[in-house]
Amino acid sequence: MNNSTNKEILVLNNIGKSFSGISVLRNINVAFREGTVHALVGENGAGKSTMMKIISGIYTPDGGEITYRGKKLEHLNPQISLQMGIAMIHQELSPEPFMTIAENIFLGREPVLAGNMVNYRKMYKDAQEIMDRMNLHYDVRKKMNELSLADQQMIEIAKAVSRDASVVIMDEPTSSLTDDEVEILFRQIRDLKSKGAAIVYISHKMEEIFELADEITVLRDGEMVASAPAGEFTMDSLITKMVGREIKDIYPEYDGEIGPCVAEIEGFTGGGFEDISFKVHKGEILGIAGLVGAGRTEVARAIFGLDRRKAGTVRIDGKDIVIKDTRDAIDAGIAMIPEDRKEVGLALCRSIRENISMASLEKISSAGFLNLSDEKKNAEDMIKQLRIKIASMENPVSSLSGGNQQKVVLAKWILQNVKLLILDEPTRGIDVGSKSEIYDMICRFAKEGMAVIMISSEMPEILGMSTRILVMHEGHITGSLDRSEATQESIMRYAVQ
Repeated sequence: MNNSTNKEILVLNNIGKSFSGISVLRNINVAFREGTVHALVGENGAGKSTMMKIISGIYTPDGGEITYRGKKLEHLNPQISLQMGIAMIHQELSPEPFMTIAENIFLGREPVLAGNMVNYRKMYKDAQEIMDRMNLHYDVRKKMNELSLADQQMIEIAKAVSRDASVVIMDEPTSSLTDDEVEILFRQIRDLKSKGAAIVYISHKMEEIFELADEITVLRDGEMVASAPAGEFTMDSLITKMVGREIKDIYPEYDGEIGPCVAEIEGFTGGGFEDISFKVHKGEILGIAGLVGAGRTEVARAIFGLDRRKAGTVRIDGKDIVIKDTRDAIDAGIAMIPEDRKEVGLALCRSIRENISMASLEKISSAGFLNLSDEKKNAEDMIKQLRIKIASMENPVSSLSGGNQQKVVLAKWILQNVKLLILDEPTRGIDVGSKSEIYDMICRFAKEGMAVIMISSEMPEILGMSTRILVMHEGHITGSLDRSEATQESIMRYAVQ
């Protein structure tokens, strides 16, 4: 489908942006047209977020011009951007947690009565109409802090829909949604498109790009390397454009030896799971699959001591381990890369150096004093070994791309004597090039003798990386598959029992 005849709504001409003398965007020329989904793709750090923040008025470009419906925009800021009909759904959500759903949807544009009093009756009525229109079943009087991350994401989408925006920017909108919620989102996108809106869609999920996009623009290192109708790309050609090289085998061929049992989980029962038992061996990558709500993350959190269990035993190298908290788990040689690295895995305000050394302070301390020389050397070694792209190890870890942040989390645990490594959604929100590097590292850790548990909602990832796969459904293990017999169909049969 060629949408070149669709009317241009928003056009960027020769846009550039630098920070502290470092160029992050150069010569960006792109048009977003009515009634189209325009996918913006590229590795983390390619410049996508900077470009979107320029469009939404958060950043001011250093050069070039932006036109909206043929009119050149001057002095764009977030308020003007919203008033003009440009809405952005950020990947990092920032709702007002102690306000209701309705108050969040209409924040800053509340219906008022005489005397500027908020007309709550109308606000709740209008908010409920939006929920009904989107087929969402939420009580609009409920506070945002009572909602899950996925629910909060849907409310952000509802807010954009409620504005009747002509340009809607969606940055990784499905990163925390269930399959059913993704379908609701896709219906909303198609509805907005049918009404003439231009949808700017940012995602690392290639299958979503090819399902939704009419046009695709590829950024690499701050420059546009391709922009064309989606039909002119294949999966392979798009990945090659994104990373600047061919990635023929995203999932490495694992030829490590499977050794003796390292960890045995027996009779685990807790919140969201019951009577879970399995073993993980040295050199093994044990995948755990299942639909959202199957209890996979809950089991992992209980093994690592983040959540209390009601019953069950953990054995490491044949010895029963008492795990009351994460310190007990770490001392036993268990490490966990959490699903939400920003909330649990990293101290975002701390430096890259401090984050890398955070789990091994005892090893580089004496009499309560930290040996800064050892800390710096360890950090340098990890940065080099894992190829973490940094300007300085003293920069906050929040300054890194998602892929490099995940490498910092991995580095933190490599410095420990890890026997069992638990990875919960290890590549969520990470671009395809960084994914390939993370997969190589996981295989290397397994070859070096770690036992690895990998939880993933991405079926190709589970199939491509696991030496053996457990499948969970409603808190129980319903299937165990060797790599040779595992298929998407066989996994799904066990996942929906």
